[in-house]
Amino acid sequence: MRLCCGSGGEVNYDFSMHVQEEMQRRGIPLYVIELILATPAQKVPEHSDVVCYQSQVEINRKPYLVRVMVNEKKIPPKIVTVYCTSKIDKYWRVTP
Repeated sequence: MRLCCGSGGEVNYDFSMHVQEEMQRRGIPLYVIELILATPAQKVPEHSDVVCYQSQVEINRKPYLVRVMVNEKKIPPKIVTVYCTSKIDKYWRVTP
């Protein structure tokens, strides 16, 4: 699956079958992923070529952090995995 999103210039993203299955299994709608890819609240380097695009969202009146792992070195950038967590403090980067 390919996804185009971005503010202004369009960016194509490559979604593996694994990512599509994980989105379904974890109940993360495509529109949430599209929004985070287009306007992430934070972009956090993870390891090697992977950057985490992440934003805080509310699901069932509870705060969660949705994390989208992107290999930016691939053309088009490849979504490695997606998940949401309630451990916001563990992953959220506070900027001074």
